[in-house]
Amino acid sequence: MTLKAIAILRGDNPDVKTNGTVTFTQENENAPTVIDVNINDLAPGEHGFHVHEYGDNSNGCTSAGDHYNPFNKTHGAPTDENRHLGDLGNVTASKDGTVKTQIKDNHITLTGPNSVVGRTIVVHYDVDDLGKGGHELSPKTGNAGGRAACGIIGIANGTTNESTKTMQIKSKI
Repeated sequence: MTLKAIAILRGDNPDVKTNGTVTFTQENENAPTVIDVNINDLAPGEHGFHVHEYGDNSNGCTSAGDHYNPFNKTHGAPTDENRHLGDLGNVTASKDGTVKTQIKDNHITLTGPNSVVGRTIVVHYDVDDLGKGGHELSPKTGNAGGRAACGIIGIANGTTNESTKTMQIKSKI
């Protein structure tokens, strides 16, 4: 059964107009996850894009914590063997400030103990150097700068399977 999740991106503070949606689709628990990214009002150029550890935006994007890293690896590119689970590389905003792209990832999952559901997706102000930039922050964050916008990843309406039913029941308790 197909699993779907969605995050609604909002700027880190009222002065930041960046907004959009990020939709996650996984055909089954062993399939790669397809991530459809639609962002508006972002500065043109490349921007780091990561899943962060907490689904907490109570203090803006800062309260989302570090990159999601359940295996205690260093920061890397999405294609690297050694990478945080949440490392999705960069998205590129066009001259008009929009991002419309699709990412296919074999590590991001919507089910099981390392699911990204309930965590936060973040788009950063700067380019992610993929852990190879030589900056002191490269091995931890890719030196991607501050957090422009973020959104909590939630189960999308219409998704039904035993994993999501169990998650929904547990969240009501």
